Amino acid sequence: MNKHSFQEYLKKELRDPKFKKGYEEEKQKLNLGYQIFLAREKAGMTQGELARKIGTRQSNISRLEQGNYNFTVEMLEKIAYALNFKIRIEFVPGKLRKAA
Repeated sequence: MNKHSFQEYLKKELRDPKFKKGYEEEKQKLNLGYQIFLAREKAGMTQGELARKIGTRQSNISRLEQGNYNFTVEMLEKIAYALNFKIRIEFVPGKLRKAA
């Protein structure tokens, strides 16, 4: 699926309130996974190569990039170091949600 068809698909799906709520909840993980993907691509590394550098499996890198993984600061630091990047974590004001 190319970028344009994905954007069209997403725009359509976001009209569904249930989908939109789930998407917003997962948006940060998706964004972080995409940033990892871009950094890995910029470094010219495969998922398997990155996995070996940080001591994990390729399938875990795939899940990370898809946002289907609970990120730890330790894991993010390993990835950043392996890709020759730094990480920055910050808290910014946002919409308040009730705790689960």
